[in-house]
Amino acid sequence: MTKSYDAVIVGAGPNGLGAGVVLAQNGLKVLILEAKETIGGGARTAELTLPGFRHDICSAIHPMGVISPFLTKLPLNQYGLEWRWGPAAIAHPVGDDAAMLEGDVEKTAAQLGEDGDAYRKLIGPLASHAAELFDEILRPVRLLPRHPLLMARFGMHALRSATSSAKRFRTEKARGLFAGCAAHAIYPLDRFATATFGVVFLVSAHAIGWPCAKGGSISILNALAAHFESLGGEIRTGAVVRSMRDIPQSKIVMFDLTPRQLADIAGDELPKSYVKKLRNFRYGPGVFKIDYALDGPVPWRAESCARSATVHIGGTLEEIARHESAIWRGEVTDKPFVLVAQQSLFDDTRAPAGKHTLWTYCHVPSRSTVDMTEAVESQIERFAPGFRSRILAKHTMNCADYESYNFNYIGGDIACGANDLVQFVMRPFPSLDPYSTPNPRIFLGSSSTPPGAGVHGMCGFWAAQSALHVWHRRPAGDSPPSRRRHTHSSVSAVGRRRSRSRRESRARSSRRGALSRGRRGAS
Repeated sequence: MTKSYDAVIVGAGPNGLGAGVVLAQNGLKVLILEAKETIGGGARTAELTLPGFRHDICSAIHPMGVISPFLTKLPLNQYGLEWRWGPAAIAHPVGDDAAMLEGDVEKTAAQLGEDGDAYRKLIGPLASHAAELFDEILRPVRLLPRHPLLMARFGMHALRSATSSAKRFRTEKARGLFAGCAAHAIYPLDRFATATFGVVFLVSAHAIGWPCAKGGSISILNALAAHFESLGGEIRTGAVVRSMRDIPQSKIVMFDLTPRQLADIAGDELPKSYVKKLRNFRYGPGVFKIDYALDGPVPWRAESCARSATVHIGGTLEEIARHESAIWRGEVTDKPFVLVAQQSLFDDTRAPAGKHTLWTYCHVPSRSTVDMTEAVESQIERFAPGFRSRILAKHTMNCADYESYNFNYIGGDIACGANDLVQFVMRPFPSLDPYSTPNPRIFLGSSSTPPGAGVHGMCGFWAAQSALHVWHRRPAGDSPPSRRRHTHSSVSAVGRRRSRSRRESRARSSRRGALSRGRRGAS
């Protein structure tokens, strides 16, 4: 602990490692501290049920991983990262049929029948400019967006409630498909701006698809860690940080933690008024998760469900909305909205030959102790009769288990903060620079900052830009390391450098190419 660093990052999740890569790219000497014995945060993989069955403990499907303007620029494939796509992005069973979210807007619209035109009008114009859209939304909010007409169109639809926006559709298939995507908000669907999630996830499917990582989600983090270490970075696991005294000497300290933990660890070095804001940060509901080892694939009534790694089980919009509202009242229903991932259909490293894994979870009230196993299995059986007969073993996790697994998941909240309008747009609270703190040495770069939850690394990326802005303004006597390299990552989070316009122009061009390649890979 006597060794000094330019920057120390607390937490080796996607954002902590992402920030570490950016700082190391700029020549800083960086140490990442991880409390657990392994890296990963929300992207670990383990044999939870039986030997040979590899289950993703938290995140499983990664549209944002292949859309991320940051991750797509890194040579992660050189470190073994491979993506696996199904022919369709999402299946949403309704009765004996299923709405299929295909990679192509026209194909999706065609199987929605009388709602085809409404779907084209809603999603088509945004999907055709997906690169520009995600460059706008996977970052802190710009007061003056670079694509004002595109963002105006997006906002016109996204700022409505999901239930209101879904009224454009007449069929249960289309309404259910939209509601299932919107329910990723983990917020009542009749609340303002919940349509954002529905629109974004639909557009992402057409832009790049919904892939999983070969070998498990940990493959993404292992690749990030390997690249970070190739840049000279250091990772120390089993390093629990309880106070600033547990952190080696450094000029920058960044936390891939939530606001409450930042207040607990660094409260003595921050103004009381700021600490109060951190402690007032609102956390959302929790989750109840079940991982299954199966003797065969899920016997879906609608056989088309086997074409997608992701299945949304909840039935109609009204059923999904009922459960998502109930959890905010501290209640559950007997028909929860269940998110399902069947990665082993497209990744044969997940289970022994002929066997399969199934990843499922539903939303529950914060800190809930209710066992939702029967409700989850009944929902799956409703659309896949005979499912229970294929179960070899199961592993459950409730809210307390999740908080123990990842200290960021307060009360079981895997989103690291409630997605109400203010916190979703300007988390952790309104600020010109949400990553900096009143202490110029301390930064926050977790999913509790923009653009929020997801394995995309963008929270860490933008937090690193904020830290670099301070680094380049430090006193003249505090000289930078002789090995410091100037890269595109030295641009500040609020874009104070004149090179920003040229850099972002090149990034948009690169993103268009990446999305084009992704479409070919998903097709």
